[in-house]
Amino acid sequence: MQMRILIASLLVSTAVGAATAADLGVAAAPPQPTQPGSEWTFAAAPYFWAAGLEGDVGVFGVQPVHIDMSFGDIFDDLRFGGMLVAEAHNGTWGVFGDLIYVETEAEASVTRSLAGIPATLAANVETRSLTATILGEYRVVAKPTATVDLMAGARIWSVDNDIGVSLALDGPPIRSLSGSDGSTWVDPMLGIRGRVDINPSWYLTGWGMIGGFGAGSDLTWDVLASVGYQWNQSFSLVAGYRALGVDYDNDGFIYDVVQHGPILGAVIRF
Repeated sequence: MQMRILIASLLVSTAVGAATAADLGVAAAPPQPTQPGSEWTFAAAPYFWAAGLEGDVGVFGVQPVHIDMSFGDIFDDLRFGGMLVAEAHNGTWGVFGDLIYVETEAEASVTRSLAGIPATLAANVETRSLTATILGEYRVVAKPTATVDLMAGARIWSVDNDIGVSLALDGPPIRSLSGSDGSTWVDPMLGIRGRVDINPSWYLTGWGMIGGFGAGSDLTWDVLASVGYQWNQSFSLVAGYRALGVDYDNDGFIYDVVQHGPILGAVIRF
C-alpha cells in the first residue's frame, strides 16, 4: 500500500506540472479606442506565459498531493504548446477569445531493495490540456486615451492524463498497468478589461475575471496587469504579469491550484 501511495504521488506531481504548462497566457492589448458604432477592428496576439504552479491536485480518488513547481520545472516536460488571444470590436460591442493548448510528458522512477533484490517502480505521464475562453464585451468608457469593457461569457477547461506504471525486479518489467484520468468542465465568467494610453507609444492594459460559482469549478479567477509599446497602428508588444486560480473537484479528480508568472506577447491589429 505504501508503494502504491508513492506511485500516485509521483504521477500526480508530473501530471500537475503538465496541466500548469498548459495554462500559459498573454492578453492581446485592445486596439486604439474607436468610436461607438464604427466598423469592426480585429486583433490577434500569440503569447508566452512563464507560469509556475502551486496548489493541491489529485487523480483516481487518491489523497491530493501539494504541488509547488517553478516554470523551469514544468518547461522540462513540455512537448508542445500554443497560445493565442484574439478580439473583434466595433467600438461598442466586442468578442474576446483566449486559447491555450499544451502537451507534456514526464517520467519518474523509484528503486528499492526487496529481500535483497532491486525493485524498480517506473511511471510515465502524458498530459493534454486545453483552456478556451470566449467572452462578449460591452464598452462603458470610450475616450481617446482610455477604454473600459465589461465582459461576460464562459471558459472551457479540459485536462486529460494518460498514466503508465511498470514494476521490474532486477530485470525487465514483470507487471505493467495503465489508465487515464482527467475532466472537462465549463465555468461561467464575468470580467472587466481596460486600457489607458500614457503617451502615443506607451500604454497600460489589464483585466480582472471571476467565475465558476459552483457551475463547473467552485471558484475561478484571473488577473492580468501589463504595459505595452505601440510600434505603429498594426503592431505592439506587451509584457506584464498574470495570475489565475481555480478550485475544481469532481469524481476523484481534484484541481485546486494557482498559476502565476510573467507574460510576453506580440499584438497584431488588422
